[in-house]
Amino acid sequence: MLTFIRHLLGSALKAFFVLGLLLILFVGYRVFSADQEDDALRMASKQDYLDRLASKARPANTPNIVFFLYDDLGYGDIGAGAADNALLVTPHIDRLASNGVSLTDFHSPSPICTPSRAAYLTGRLAPRAGLPNVVFPSGSLKGLLFNTLAAPELNIRLPAEEITLADILAASGFTTAMVGKWHLGDHSPSLPNDMGFEFFYGALYSNDMQPFALYRDREVVVPAPVDQRLLTELYTREAKRFIEKEAGNKPFFLYFAHNFPHDPLHVRDTRRGQSDGGLYGDVLSEIDDSVGVIIDTLKQQNALDNTLIIITSDNGPWFLGDAGNQRGRKGNTFEGGMRVPFIAHWPKAIAGGRSETAMAMGTDLVPTVLELLRLPFPNDRQLDGRSILGTLLNGEPTPHDYLYYYDGETLFAVRDQRFKYRGAAGVFYSTDQMPVGGPIPQKEWLFDLRGDPRESYDTSDRHPRDLERLRGAFLAKQHDMRDNPRGWQ
Repeated sequence: MLTFIRHLLGSALKAFFVLGLLLILFVGYRVFSADQEDDALRMASKQDYLDRLASKARPANTPNIVFFLYDDLGYGDIGAGAADNALLVTPHIDRLASNGVSLTDFHSPSPICTPSRAAYLTGRLAPRAGLPNVVFPSGSLKGLLFNTLAAPELNIRLPAEEITLADILAASGFTTAMVGKWHLGDHSPSLPNDMGFEFFYGALYSNDMQPFALYRDREVVVPAPVDQRLLTELYTREAKRFIEKEAGNKPFFLYFAHNFPHDPLHVRDTRRGQSDGGLYGDVLSEIDDSVGVIIDTLKQQNALDNTLIIITSDNGPWFLGDAGNQRGRKGNTFEGGMRVPFIAHWPKAIAGGRSETAMAMGTDLVPTVLELLRLPFPNDRQLDGRSILGTLLNGEPTPHDYLYYYDGETLFAVRDQRFKYRGAAGVFYSTDQMPVGGPIPQKEWLFDLRGDPRESYDTSDRHPRDLERLRGAFLAKQHDMRDNPRGWQ
């Protein structure tokens, strides 16, 4: 009997050893074979397009552009959405809103950060831009699990053949800079300096990912772990220096992509306890003061009147923050996950004190700038956004028939100005005591957002024609994405 047990244990150990060896070989294969390739034909086409832009004359009095993109900032945290928020005070941002235009029905392109940022910068929904999911630091355990093993077929950086807003503006004679969070890949050829930014100061990832270091261009200047209590101060200093250096020369583009108010939250010790909104309120107060510094710097350089300032968020709020009168938060395609604040301020061209209800999305930024500068669209790829310049300047209605709500590569919903169709899908459910939750299957739903902004009631039986129409748009978009996922023309 003992001999049999020893034999059995020996066989089990051998099997365990073989399985372990196979697992190591499998992981090694995934790691070393996960090499993303760029499309040489599209790279050449991209360069041809940028060369064409370089030959175009800029319109007279071309504005500077300052684009603030915050991380997990809720619709109800600032601006028009914060009308009922008595705990947070953001006077500098509110002043921009009161002297500019707020869009009350503006949406991030995704409910999570990486794909949303890719879409903002390319004008293409994240599946089009080739980066539909969050990417993690190379060499990290999360990167191995989520990027290499779980989905080795997906990209781990923004494809180099994508054309960014910075590429366009650099080719058009702007000086381009980025301060803050990149999160579109951590190695060439997809770093900020590869994708149109002449200057970069910031982090390559979210502030909850490690190693969290700060770079100036391609070199680490603040090693990990960064003291994040100083993060807003460091970012503001670099943005201020850039404006002081470039204002009065040729037009400039500053992409200020903050890591906050993403969790974990940090402020200088001397700023803690100043807001009735707790630490989150302290962070927003410091962010607001940072905006005030940028405004003052533009004023000092006589550049404020002819600078287009845009403030928005990459998705809805995470654990803290105010999603406004909406269902859901970051990570889902209900309005609370993707409807975000939007403020545009440009004294020379935008009449202040306006609030517009036209629906729009972050993919509209690139087409809007192209129209503003009277530049042609790329002819080899589809842009999903539409120019909202008429909305910003003159209050024109939305240029969209529909907006499409993607999470990853999956289309979950489509809407027009009034109705929102959600395809049959699981809706996440959990309780506080459950260690994990999961999606509970639901049939298709139709929400009447005009009377039900919180998406509380399925009205598909009350509006059968609208149900059929939006279902048709939903299915047509799925078909289009299957046939041409990257939108090449």
